[in-house]
Amino acid sequence: MTEKKTLILLILGLVLILSGCQGQEPHKSTEGATGGSKKMAESHMPKKPEYIYGTVKETMNGGGYTYMLLEFDGKESWVAVPQMKVAVGDEVMLYPGNVMTNFHSKSLNKTFDTIIFSQGPVDKPSGHGAGEDSSSMSAQAHSGAPKIAKSDIKIEPATGKNAITIAEAYKRAKELDGKKVVLKAVVMKVSKNILGKNWLHCQDGTGTEAEKNYDITVTTKALPAVGDVVLIKGTLHKDKDIGAGYFYPVIIEDAEVTVLKNKKK
Repeated sequence: MTEKKTLILLILGLVLILSGCQGQEPHKSTEGATGGSKKMAESHMPKKPEYIYGTVKETMNGGGYTYMLLEFDGKESWVAVPQMKVAVGDEVMLYPGNVMTNFHSKSLNKTFDTIIFSQGPVDKPSGHGAGEDSSSMSAQAHSGAPKIAKSDIKIEPATGKNAITIAEAYKRAKELDGKKVVLKAVVMKVSKNILGKNWLHCQDGTGTEAEKNYDITVTTKALPAVGDVVLIKGTLHKDKDIGAGYFYPVIIEDAEVTVLKNKKK
């Protein structure tokens, strides 16, 4: 009888030991699931933009870094890179970097609400010494260009298949998303060679500033001058996000741009 009790106790002990080992598996499984969830979450995180780009509006050196206030399409951002030579008016293209908020530079005694720390210009070697030369991609695109008041713009609309006005581009953006369009407009601003394209701001006299449907951005390989009347044939895109905070409710991309009338001398 004693031997039978001993055997039963041994069996119960073995069962408890095995149960205890099995009880550890959910912990391991949970760790695996957590890791998988993290990877899944990371895969859905927004990707960093390929480049940071814009026109230098302000610059200063301190602590081995060059600080630049960049402007692109009306948006301004502070960026810091290993010290390099750059001047106000230069158009630069930089590698993406880490965003820091409320960053205080001791050397400048200045606090930046938001600043991006980039490794340097795309067209120069990265790291220290990357900026011994200027990273300017081109001279200012619209130097000496005529200023045209919106009230002076009177453009005969394009005709034929796919012809629209700028106001129509905004109104019919959902319908025209991804489709070819044709329009005539005046070039109001040109930014050269950004991401391998020229960026135009165009107006045709339609739309209003209040409704923000009077000006459209066009990307093209062509290089018309500010003030030129042009025929634009390209693909319209709605709600285009190109990264770095640059978002376009409507944009015409990869357009063929033909000059119909040169700017006034």
